[in-house]
Amino acid sequence: MRTTPTPAPSTRAAQPPKRAHPLVNRDYALLWSGQAVSALGDATFATTLILWVTTILARDQPWAPLAVGGVLAASIAPEFVVAPLGGVFADRLDRRRAMLAMDAARTLLIAALVPAAGLVSLPFASGGSLPLGWRLGAIYAVVFLASACGQLFNPALFALMAGIVAEPDRARASGLRQVATSFAAILGPALAAALFFGAGITWALLLNAASFAVSFAAVLAMRAPAAPNSETAEKKEREGVVSDLRAGLRFYFGNRVLVTLLVAGVLTLLGFGTLNTLGIFFVTENLRAAPGFYGILTSAQGVGLIAGAALAAAFAQRIGVARVLGLSLLIWGATILVYARMTSLAPALALMALTGFLLAVAQVAETPLLMHVTPPEFLGRVSSVFVPAIASAELIGIALSGYLASTVLRGFHATLLGLSFGPVDTIFTVVGVCILAAGVYALARLRGIHLARE
Repeated sequence: MRTTPTPAPSTRAAQPPKRAHPLVNRDYALLWSGQAVSALGDATFATTLILWVTTILARDQPWAPLAVGGVLAASIAPEFVVAPLGGVFADRLDRRRAMLAMDAARTLLIAALVPAAGLVSLPFASGGSLPLGWRLGAIYAVVFLASACGQLFNPALFALMAGIVAEPDRARASGLRQVATSFAAILGPALAAALFFGAGITWALLLNAASFAVSFAAVLAMRAPAAPNSETAEKKEREGVVSDLRAGLRFYFGNRVLVTLLVAGVLTLLGFGTLNTLGIFFVTENLRAAPGFYGILTSAQGVGLIAGAALAAAFAQRIGVARVLGLSLLIWGATILVYARMTSLAPALALMALTGFLLAVAQVAETPLLMHVTPPEFLGRVSSVFVPAIASAELIGIALSGYLASTVLRGFHATLLGLSFGPVDTIFTVVGVCILAAGVYALARLRGIHLARE
């Protein structure tokens, strides 16, 4: 009788399954580590400058608020002046080398602020230090240039991340980055205050310079090659920067998914800016609580941001990032409508934590969707359209909500269907409706968009 030989055991089957890297892969682990340190340095630096100007340089001066505003303006201006061109250069240059150059430049700029701002004795200056006006000018110049470097660095980072992270892992990578950013936003101000009042301004500045040096070392250690561009070198030389910028704008506004993300992002950040601007007034006027409780509400939102980013990193890709984005905006809008009716602190805390959670989930879902529909040669320019646009929306939300609450709706009171409305809760209600509309719009327009899961 013929017998069938027993097959030899499969060597492949005998091998244990490959364990997933906790930070996606080696290159992304390096990138994430460097950016986590850099984000903490940025958050520390921003608070340090405000403390420095208000408590030392402009102490007891009537123009102190204007001096602080100058710091903020110097940090924001490059987002509109430099950012549109940053994406063009990120698509024309070797992205990894561009990131290294920007990190090196920021390290030197922040370190140069120590002597320029009069923190060490200068032999050529009268009394060993520059006049106050020159010191403030040095701060504004360094802040502007460092922020400009960031506008060149960030599109290159976005494009490089798309090259080193496969599509099934992009939601997790985006979530991990959001977790690091949220932790930096919470820890940075406290660390800045401790360094400023404990060790002095010099050490606080050098810490931020060192954070960029750490980011430089992390990017340098990466083995990832530069992301290939489909455009040839001859074509790049023949076409100018303006032509590249126009091509990027045509591509962006001709893509249904990208336009949908832009509209949803603008509506979302308009609401976020409004919530942050009027939050303190909601605490005192609607919740009838002491102003100090505003800090507790902000902390609750920070906890929600971290939890949302972590959970979205783990599950967004499995559920579907397009669906996750639309549903998170839909639920967030409904949450704000309920939050606007709050009159006691405890439920308001829970709802504020939920708003942070949902905002983080939406932000985590945006990044893989942007990468999914963008060819490698347009990644930098797409980032340079999307990021400044939503930053502008947040600024408009801040300015518009402050204006409405101070002028048009000042003293406003009305009753509708048995519900009483005042200035702040009326604005919050409109914000909730706008974000609800953004969720419905995203769900409808992104239907059928599916990313790879394996």
